[in-house]
Order: sequence, then structure tokens, then C-alpha cells
Amino acid sequence: MASHESTSTYNSNENDQEDHHHLLIPTTTTTPSPASSSQSVEFVKSPTTTITDETMESIADETHPQSQTSRNISSWFNTTMTGSTTSTTIPSSIQQIDINERPPRPSVYRRQSFIEEFVQTRGPPQIAGLMILIAIGLGCTIGVVPAVMTNRFARLNHGWEESAAACSTFQQPHHNVPAACVQGSADAQTAVATSNLISNVLTFLTSSLLGSWSDRHGRKPLLIAGMAVGAIPPFLLWLMQLLPTMSPWWYYSFHASTGMINWVAVAFSALADVLPPSMRAPGIGLLMAGFMLGFSLAPVLALLLTSSQLSFVSFATVVTGLVCTILYVPETLSPELASEARRKRRQQEEEENEAAVLHTSNESTAYRVVCSIFHNVLLRPFQEMSILNRNTFFRLISSLAFFSGMVSSGDQILLVYYLEERLGFTNQDVSVMFLVVGIMGLVAQGLLLKPLNDLLGEKNVVALAFLCGALDNAMYGLARNKTTIFVALGVAGLTGMAFPTISAIKANNVEPSEQGRIQGALYSLQALASGLGPVSLKFVYSQTKHTKVGPGSMFLFASGLYLVAVCIACSLPNDKANAARCRDGTATAVPSSQRQHMNNDDDEEYMQLASDSSFSDEDDYGTMESTTDAATASTRTEKRTNKGRQRSAV
Repeated sequence: MASHESTSTYNSNENDQEDHHHLLIPTTTTTPSPASSSQSVEFVKSPTTTITDETMESIADETHPQSQTSRNISSWFNTTMTGSTTSTTIPSSIQQIDINERPPRPSVYRRQSFIEEFVQTRGPPQIAGLMILIAIGLGCTIGVVPAVMTNRFARLNHGWEESAAACSTFQQPHHNVPAACVQGSADAQTAVATSNLISNVLTFLTSSLLGSWSDRHGRKPLLIAGMAVGAIPPFLLWLMQLLPTMSPWWYYSFHASTGMINWVAVAFSALADVLPPSMRAPGIGLLMAGFMLGFSLAPVLALLLTSSQLSFVSFATVVTGLVCTILYVPETLSPELASEARRKRRQQEEEENEAAVLHTSNESTAYRVVCSIFHNVLLRPFQEMSILNRNTFFRLISSLAFFSGMVSSGDQILLVYYLEERLGFTNQDVSVMFLVVGIMGLVAQGLLLKPLNDLLGEKNVVALAFLCGALDNAMYGLARNKTTIFVALGVAGLTGMAFPTISAIKANNVEPSEQGRIQGALYSLQALASGLGPVSLKFVYSQTKHTKVGPGSMFLFASGLYLVAVCIACSLPNDKANAARCRDGTATAVPSSQRQHMNNDDDEEYMQLASDSSFSDEDDYGTMESTTDAATASTRTEKRTNKGRQRSAV
């Protein structure tokens, strides 16, 4: 079957022709006679092809937005296609177009940068700004909480006089720290350890539940609730400095309660709702980069404000984030996906109730009530987390998330104490350390993650991140000077790419109605790892601190865990781990909106096209195509026609 392309008489070089898009008409008929004007155009009219006004206006608007000339082209072209086969005079508005000038590419096919696409989505830019605000709010009080709580415990529990100097003034080497301040510091460390333990337990129990709830009812309510709960601790910290007799346990109690609503997991789910698979890993990384940016800016405020002022700024910043969430953050979960998730939950509950009735049909009512409470309340968190055990691939990914959370939490909690004890880090050194961590995290997740993701794929990015983690932890353990530590901190910035990429891989392998559940389950697992990580490293420290290697052996142990994670990452299957298959550097991931509507035949056809020599994945699904060879276009048209006949026959 012969076919023709619509061609114009403009002149262009071969390189320009690669970017010119022509409408393909895969049927034959007669060709109109040339118009009297030298700027004539040949068209092939298809008796089976109908081009509506709306279609042509859409194409014209894509080519020249807000241009009346485009609509003239659309109207004239539509008239020509649906009219007779006689010659048609080109309107003057079209004749004014410079045919020797390279035509602009339609905006829909222009390759946009990742940042442009991210900013144009509905929801992620607002959430990224929210992350920056919260990071600034939390970063303001990093140095305030230990000093304020140590001083308050020393005064309330150990008789330190109100008129005496604050305990923080005795931290210089040439001062003898009073016993009351030492005991107050021990009380503060016990309190924060208890608070973190409770917070992690609550996160472990509730993240998967709330993630599943957000799949059915939306992301925004949980974001608002999380912001509201998160604003209470900084307010109490500020209030404590105004009320000399206020107990520190008010602060630690509400700090522990923030683990009930892990809004970060909900934010990741919101990104997965609107971003295509190939953009999820760098999108989550960009959120983390925003957090790192705010975290690196916070120490500047600590140099300018007092402890009380910093506490108020922290509270005001979180409240600002709450207001912005209410007013500006949109709901990213579509009503269709929410309805589908509710339908699946009702079906699951009906099946569970039927099974429970059969199992307890001969038991008393009280026994059935107890079983129902046990099953629907106590076991529900673990049932939601069972998604992590769905198959071998999910178990491998979950083990990677566990290793990542275990080692990173151990580094965060123990590294500062280790550096102060072994290498004599001062407060200024610690401030520089946090600044380096923030800047490198911003560079790695905001600038490097997307290019590395396109070049290597998610699987290799995870392996690279864990390899960097093994290297920087080994440098921690073997370091004998501050320079080595700062170099290791720079390498550690690349390690931060692991968790966003793991979250994206999980999101790419579940149904759209399960995004909240999978992100919540991942954070539940990470909460468990965050509790076990410091304990494990501390145990290694206690057993090896007097050996030849010394206290740094705990970081060598952490390096070994990362090497195990590298091996696991390398064992991941490419077809599940990577959202895009790269062919000569060109990503060919199918957009999520298109993938949802593909049937099995389309999937097979797409796989065949992906292995073609063509660099375009739109041959069978798009309306425009860049071609330079009419024979090649004819061959492809014939392939599509044959496939259409086969489907019709079936």
C-alpha cells in the first residue's frame, strides 16, 4: 500500500529537517493541481481521515501560541483537506511567512529541562517551598534545644541556682563544668533519646496506615495535620524560655507526638501522583535538596539571634508553612484514583469479614469482638506494611531502605560526639560541618541526581550512592585530621541520593492508588531502622573502642553494611528498577498518563518500536513525526496499517 507525506517547498538543510514535524496521512488519493502562487503546497487527501476544526486549531496553537496566523493556517488547511481537489490560493497572511526560515518546533515536543517540567507541575513546587520553610524552622533550634534543656534540667532536678550562669558557658576547655550541669546534660540526653524512640515507634505504627488513608481521602489533609502538630514543639520551646519553672517534658512529649503524622512520606506520595516515573527520583531528590537548602541557611540565623528569638522564628516559620499548605498547596490525588482506592479497600474488608465469620462462626460474641479489634486495630499497621513483602523485588528494595536508614541515622546521631571526642571538633567546626552537608546535599540531589538518573538509571544510582556511603564511613573511621572529615562529608552528599531513588523505584512498581501506602510503609521501615542503627553502632563501639582500630570501628562496620547494600542494588532487575530504558543516551520512558491507557497490544507494539533504529517513541502514539526519508515513513505507515488490519480481524 503506497503512502505519501505532506511536504512543503521551503528549503532547509538536513540538520534542520530532523526537527521538522509533518502530518502523516497513511492513505492515497489524487494530488491537487499546483496553485498559481509559487508558494504552493501538495497535500494528500485521505477519504478515511477526518480533521476537525478543533484539531487543527490545537496544532496551530501549539506551533504559534496566541498567533492569528496559526488560526488562518488551520482554517485554510482544513478547508483544503475537506474540500475538492482543485487548486486553492494561499491566503496573504500565510504568504507572509518566511519559508526559508526554520519553523519553530511545537512546544509540546520541545525538550524541556527537568526544572522547567517540575515547576510546571501542580503541587511539587509548592511542596518544595514548604520543605525549605520547615528546614529553616528546624535548623534554627538545632543548637538551642541542648543548651536550653541542659540548663532547665540542671535547675529543676539538680539545684543549679537561677541566678548562676547558664550551663552552656562552661563548655570551654579551660572551665570546670559543674556537676549540676553534667547531670542536667545527662538528663537532657536521656529525654531526647526517649522522645526519639517514642517518635520512631509511632512512625513505625502509623505511617503505613496514614499512607493508605491518604490513598483514599487525599494528601492535603495529612499535610495540614502534620504541619499543625509540628508547630507545637517550637512554640513550647519558646514558651519555656519565658516561664522559668516550666517542665522540659512538655516539649519532649509533643516532640514525640510528631511521629504520629509523618508528613514527609505524604509529600513524597503527592509527588508520585503528578510526576511521570522517569521524574520521580529527581523530583523527590529536589524536595530533599530544598530541605538541605533551608538546613544550610539556618546556621546563619543562629549567629544573629538569641536563643529565645531563634525559638520564636522557628515557631513562626512552621506556622507560615501551615498557612501556605492550607492556601497554596493543591490536592494532587485525583478523584478517580481516590474512588478506586476506596473500592479496593471495601472489597478487601468484605473478604476479610467473610473469612472472619467463617473462622469464628461457632464462637461467642465477645470472642468475635476481641478478634475483630485485634485484627482491625492491632494488626492493621502490619497488614499495610505487607506491601513491602509483595515479591522478591520488593523485599530487595526494602532491605536497601533498611540499610540506608540504619546507617544514616547512626551517622547523624553519633558522628558529632565522635568528632568532638576524637578530633577535637569545636562549635565552629560543627557549624562548618552542617554547612558542608547542606551544600553538598543541595548539589547532589538538586543538580546531579537527574543527570545521573538519565545516564545510569535508578539501579546504578542507588549502587553508586551506597558505594559513596561505604567510602565516607570508612574515611570517618580512619580519619586522623579534620581535613579528611570534611572531604568525607563532601562524599556523603552523594549518599543522600539513595533514599529518594529507592522511594521512586517503589512508586514506579505499584498501582497509582497505592502510592500513599508504599511511601508510608517505606517510612515505617526507615523508622525501625533509625531506632536500630544507633544502637547497633554503639554496640560495636563498646566492643572495639579499646582495640587497635579504636572507636572508629563502628564507622567501618557501617561501611561494611553499605557494601552489602551495593551488592543487593546490583542484583536488582533492570526492567523493574529503571523507569526509562536509555538508547544512545535518549530516555524512552512512557509517560504515566499514556501508560495507563495502553492495552496489551499497545504495550507489545511499543516494545517493538523501542528496539527500532528510530529515536522517537511517538511513531505509533503521537500525531506528529520528524522524518527526512519518505521511503522510511512509507514503511512505517504500512506496518501500522497491517497491525490495524490484524486487530480488526481479531
